[in-house]
Amino acid sequence: MKYGYNGKILKIDLTYQNIEVEKKKDSFYRKYLGGPGIGAYYALKEIPKLMNPLGPNNVLIIACTVLTGAPGPAVSRFTVSAKSPLTGAFGKSESGGWWGPKFKATGYDALVIRGKAEKPSFIFIDQGKVSIKNAEDLWGKCTKEVQDILVKRLGRGIQVLQIGQGGENQVLYANIVNSLSHFSGRNGMGAVMGSKNLKAVVVRGNKKTRCFDEDSVKEITRWVFRNMKGHPLASALHEVGTPGGVTAVNAEGALPTNNWTRAVFSTANKIGSDALEEILINRKSCYSCPICCKRVVKIKNKEFSVDPDYGGPEYETLVALGSNCSIDDIKLIAKANELCNKYTIDTISFGMTLSFAMHCYEEGLITTKETDGYQLKFGNKNILLPLIEETVKKEGFGQKLAKGSKRLAREIGKESYKFLREVKGQEIPMHDPRIKSGLGLQFALSSNGADHWAAQHDPFFVEEDSLGLKAIKPLGILEPIPANDLSSEKVRFFYYTNLMNLMYDCLGACVFGVVARSILPLNKLIDLVQGVTGWDTSLWEMLKVGERTANLMRMFNVREGFSRKDDKLPGLFFENIKGGPLDGKNAMDREAFRLAIGEYYQMVGWNTNGKPLKGKLDELGISKDFKEFLKVK
Repeated sequence: MKYGYNGKILKIDLTYQNIEVEKKKDSFYRKYLGGPGIGAYYALKEIPKLMNPLGPNNVLIIACTVLTGAPGPAVSRFTVSAKSPLTGAFGKSESGGWWGPKFKATGYDALVIRGKAEKPSFIFIDQGKVSIKNAEDLWGKCTKEVQDILVKRLGRGIQVLQIGQGGENQVLYANIVNSLSHFSGRNGMGAVMGSKNLKAVVVRGNKKTRCFDEDSVKEITRWVFRNMKGHPLASALHEVGTPGGVTAVNAEGALPTNNWTRAVFSTANKIGSDALEEILINRKSCYSCPICCKRVVKIKNKEFSVDPDYGGPEYETLVALGSNCSIDDIKLIAKANELCNKYTIDTISFGMTLSFAMHCYEEGLITTKETDGYQLKFGNKNILLPLIEETVKKEGFGQKLAKGSKRLAREIGKESYKFLREVKGQEIPMHDPRIKSGLGLQFALSSNGADHWAAQHDPFFVEEDSLGLKAIKPLGILEPIPANDLSSEKVRFFYYTNLMNLMYDCLGACVFGVVARSILPLNKLIDLVQGVTGWDTSLWEMLKVGERTANLMRMFNVREGFSRKDDKLPGLFFENIKGGPLDGKNAMDREAFRLAIGEYYQMVGWNTNGKPLKGKLDELGISKDFKEFLKVK
């Protein structure tokens, strides 16, 4: 009897319009669970070495997990994986919402998409029946319009995973959306989808995720509901959401401002959670989640309107499009967020690419001649919305912004490289590793480029009685660690919490629902896995899935030519912070960082160039599945 999974992987070749089903045993799911575990497995198996990420040979893998669709708390997530067109490395992006559980209810656990459709198409999976349909009339339309058309055409009860014009036009950081406001937001997965002429994946299903002990699963959900209000972190996520971080980080003296040249934004209060409250109309949740952290905003005035169906801006967006471009108009940022959402482009990469261009403009490296007349001055509100439109259409200066900051720097010239803030080609998120060094390790070592949730954030573990430290004691991390420390203890902290976060991804668990950022403890998460699957499992086994996934992703990157030289940080972080309470302080120690990277390799069983050793792959039980990798030098 199968519990938690269907045992079927759906495979579609768009070039040949071929549909097949691959059946998998229980051992496959225990080994990889789902999400990036299954994504990395198929990426290594089916994506040819050194191929063009926007060519038909790239493979798009959409994978749910053994918990997706179960009535457990905050476990709605699924992962989209492929070779990233932005980085050239393994690409992955997680999303919540409602599409994942509905896809699982069609009778499949994952979808592997090869080839390229001759004409714009969409995939329709209706109660297990699969068809590839013409989408020529949908191509060029924004996401809400497409969703409305498909509901009218196919009937209610569907969930739509789709790209907007950003994905169609293959903006390198285009993303994918479900329910209009839940995003697979980074690594350019939407561009891969667009390169395949695939507009959407529409699902409708009523196959219930079978639970071994459904009563115990529901009781864990009820426990979270009962205790959430008394949990400071979970309740804060509900009340103020991630926007609450804007003024807090600014007060700390670490808010990215003017392309990270300053650390304090004098009008941060105009783009924080209090300002957002003025246009906030609702808080939304994902499937079976009590946290309800999603912001929903609405604006309707003479200047412009913002449609609440597109949700609202989160912390990363408020900073990337706000303080880092020196823009303090909350309504304008909300509108910019809506445009990015309806066209499906990543707000972090767009905002960071724009702020990089602004920096180059202010330094005289580019002029209005190169920018098609745009005055790219920090704080120029008038350019934000038009440049989003141009970027999505790949017109004018937007054609250059659509490539991302690293490729734009190549066009501008080497003098601009010192203004870049990226890792492996992906723009860094809005967190400064000079005040939390573990983020520096996350940015540098993430296989998918700079990622701010590859592991846990340092400030939650600096005090003996902190909720964070208490929460991760089952990992064996028993003592507080200073936030800006780069000792072996911090390396170990990153190593263990990286495995924990990858375990979360492979289980479809949202970091805003589980420890240390939220309420669900590790022991109850394992109880949840047991209740859904019936497996006699443990935290050890689940962490090993995280470790297996970390090595699979690294194996993909090594095969594609990545090595230790790519595990680095922008030079900015080895300079002192400028402005605010930390002015002239907190530069990361370059030598200490270099040593930390080397020690991490030793801890995880990689050689000095970052390649996983055969012994480690043997220990993880994957060397036999990937014999070809062992030949890679």
